[in-house]
This record gives sequence, structure tokens and C-alpha cells, in this order.
Amino acid sequence: MDKMENGRRSVDTGSIRTLSSSHIDDESSLGSDSEINGFTSERQTDKYGFIGGAQKYSEDTAQDIPTAVLRQREVKWLDMLSHWDKWMIKRFNKVRLRCQKGIPPALRGRAWLYLSGGKVKREQNQGKFQELDSQPGDPKWIDVIKKDLHRQFPFHEMFVSRGGHGQQDLFRVLKAYTLYRPEEGYCQAQAPIAAVLLMHMPAEDAFWGLVQICEKYLPGYYSPGLEAIQLDGEILFALLRRVSPLAFRHLEKHKIDPILYMTEWFMCAFSRTLPWASVLRVWDMFLCDGVKIIFRVGLVLLKCMLGTREKLKACQGQYETMELLRAIEPRYMQEGFLVREILEVPVTARDVEREHHIQLKRWKKSRGELNFKPPPRMHGARIIMLAEPPRRQDLQQNPTIVLEVPQTTPQLQKGKEEKKSKKKKSMKKSQPTEEILNPYPLPSDPQSSSSELPAPPPGNSVMPEAAAQTETDSVGEQKTPPTDLPSAKESTLQRSTQSLSSTEQDTYLASWPVGDELETQMVGISKLAGAD
Repeated sequence: MDKMENGRRSVDTGSIRTLSSSHIDDESSLGSDSEINGFTSERQTDKYGFIGGAQKYSEDTAQDIPTAVLRQREVKWLDMLSHWDKWMIKRFNKVRLRCQKGIPPALRGRAWLYLSGGKVKREQNQGKFQELDSQPGDPKWIDVIKKDLHRQFPFHEMFVSRGGHGQQDLFRVLKAYTLYRPEEGYCQAQAPIAAVLLMHMPAEDAFWGLVQICEKYLPGYYSPGLEAIQLDGEILFALLRRVSPLAFRHLEKHKIDPILYMTEWFMCAFSRTLPWASVLRVWDMFLCDGVKIIFRVGLVLLKCMLGTREKLKACQGQYETMELLRAIEPRYMQEGFLVREILEVPVTARDVEREHHIQLKRWKKSRGELNFKPPPRMHGARIIMLAEPPRRQDLQQNPTIVLEVPQTTPQLQKGKEEKKSKKKKSMKKSQPTEEILNPYPLPSDPQSSSSELPAPPPGNSVMPEAAAQTETDSVGEQKTPPTDLPSAKESTLQRSTQSLSSTEQDTYLASWPVGDELETQMVGISKLAGAD
């Protein structure tokens, strides 16, 4: 029987093994790694790693971002990740806006780990994953996990083969969680969550990301009894009354319980429902703003599929309505349309919490106390960070590829620095000093000889001496002008500026004599006039 996989009706996964040869059995490792296993030419994958058109809507509905814009976003995200605590505390709205625009693919795994708080959790529990990974695990969970491995994204190149690298890491992550939270154990809906994380980060990081999603974003979803998901189903149904009254009345009329259509949506965070381009955009916003994004996506799909009378004419009963919700039209799941509609839904975290308290009171009246009391839900990355403040070393970006540095490198580096410093000093000494000549130099000034002095204006032969006297009196600190050149430590720009300001001052003082100097000049001019 055909199954729904990522927004389309897919054929059985066994057909993928007939592409290259008919004798490949289920235990083959073909496809687990493109280099080791050697993909054949028939195995074409899309840019997300899905084989054979399993994501047929993704290529058509994905938004193409210009390379220049993508590089600019990468630079901005690298800056945010380098100063994560400051951005989250002081400029979280900017972080939210950039998550809504879409995290660059090259940095998505690192950004998800920071947003979810998995980075801090990993640093504060060094060696914990290795300890859990080395343990055998509970046999009852091991058997169930092994049966579910080949069901997670069977058309993705990472998980297409049984026993491949992807399935091995998925097993390690899920087994480690059952040991980390033995009271919860394993839930089948955790497998696609862990698989999505593994597509973007190593096994240890994916484990801590799974821990954060299960404990902070969707607490109680994967506990025995699934009480938390049932409670959120009632919350979704109550919010639908405000967003789309027509769809609400239709579902209420036919007594369609929310648990029938929203369980896979919420528990898998739409990873098995939407085209992959839309899945990634939804997760970008979900890990930034919390579960309200999941509620908004569900409300958008219900409104689009059941929000008009024309739509309701085609589903007169419960069966037809359920079939309609199982086969959502691709245009409503398109990346650009879906993100735009999500941002316009008037549902906030406060609305979700208010409705949560209402539905919890109704639950207690009708069913009694919850059997499993999950920790309080955290609405978004900022709340998670404030609840568990990180240390500065917890947020440092440790390199994943470490190169061995030769021992002689520090000596070579020291020699290079000495050569650079000597070269700079020699350049400073050899660089000529560009000074602007004083049009009225002093007789003792060594920078110009008598042959280079400009001719004085007619009838004004006493102006240089008057200028020198005025400059000496105005400065008051040195009676004779400096005759040595500026020191080599001063930059050329500083020397040029000082020379220029000195010239302007000399020119200004020589042009405008005052007081006794003016009288002396007038007497000299009259004597010259009489001699002429």
C-alpha cells in the first residue's frame, strides 16, 4: 500500500533498490555514503539529498536566493554566532527576523544547536554522550528502535541503506536518549526528529538537540500515554475557532477529534508532512520562537483546506474530511506562501499559554490529574537561554577539524614578526619627509638656503623679523624654533599636518603685524621711501 512521505504519496521503499541492479538485498550498504558505496548514475539526488524525486515538490517550490545575498547572510550569522549571548539578550528581534528569512544552509546545523540550547547543554555535560553510547541499552527499547531505523526518510541518501552510516548514528542517538531519560524511554515520533538533526550535525550534537526539543520545546510529547499531545490538540482546536470559524464548525459538526489529524504534524514537527524546503524554514522559526510556530502551521493548513464553503462541499463526512487533510494541496505547502501565512496568524506564546491553562482545567475535571507531569514548556530560544544562563566558554565555537601544528611554527612566526618590524622601521627611516616650505623662513632655519628664499615683497623687508618675534611671544614656551627633524616614530601624516599648521601660522602672523611691530614697519617703510 502506498504511504504518505513528506507531502506526497510515495511507493514502497523497496523499489529504490531496483534502480541499479535487481539482486541488491535489504542488508546492502549501497547508498549510505556516496564515496564509499558508489552511487550509480541513475541515483540522482536533489540538493537536499533525496533520491529519485522523493521530494518532488521541493525543487519546484523552493525559493532561489542569489549567491551574493546568501554570502551576506552567512557573514551576518557568523557574527551572531561569535557573540551569541549579546545578540540574544540585546537584539533578539533581529535574530528572529533572520530566522524568518531562513538560516543559510551552510550554517543551519550550527545555528540550530545554538538556538535550541544544545551547544550549552553539550559543553556542560562533557563526555556524557560518549558514556551513554558505550552502554548496551535496555533490550526492550533496542529492538523497537532497530525496527524503526529503515522507516525514517528511506529516500534520503543518508538513510537509504540498512546498516549504513546514517542509520548507525540514528540508532546511537535514540539509544542514548533512552538511557538519558529511562522514565520516558523511546517513542516512534522521536526518530524523524533525530533524523532531521543528523542531516545537519554530528551524532553528539544531534543527541543534545533532541534532548532540548523533548524537554524544552515539546515536553511530554513522547511520554507514555501521549497526554501532552492530546492536550495540545484541544488547544489547537480552541485557537481554530478564532482563526477560521468555518473550519472549526465543520470539524465540530462531524466530531473529528484533533488527535486524528494533528498527531503526526506536531510530534514530528511537520518533518513528514511538508516539502523539505518548507520543513527547513519551519524548523528555523520553530527553534527560534518555540511551539507557537507549530500551532501556526497547523492553523494555516486547516484554514486553507477547510476555510471556504467551496472546500467543504467536497467533504460532506468524516471520512472525506480526513482524506482531504491527509493530502494537502502542494500550493498551500509552498515555502514562500506558507512562511508568509505563518507570520500573519495572530497567535502568540501568551495565547498558547492562556489556552493551555483553560484546557488543563477541563482535562482535570473530566479525566483527573495527568499521569505524567512534564516540565514547563519554554517558548523560544531566548527563554531557554535566560532559564539556563551560559558561561562564555560554553558559547565558544570549537573547530570540528583540528590540524596538527608543527613545533617549529612558533619560532618561524617569531622570525617573521622580527623581519616585518625591521622592514617597517627601515621604511620609516628611508621615507622622505614631505614638508611644505615656509614662505617666510627664519634666517637660522636650516631647511632652506639663502638662494632658496623667496623674494620679499617690495617695501616690506622687515616682515620676517617681525613674524619671528610675534611667533616666539605667542608660543611662550620656546624662544628659538626647533631645528631638528621630527622623530622617526611619528607618522608621515602627523609630520605633514604639523608642518602645514606651522606654515599657516607663520603666514598669518607675518601678514598681520600688530602693536609696536606695526609702528616699526611703518618707520622702515617711510625711510625706504625717502631713500628712493
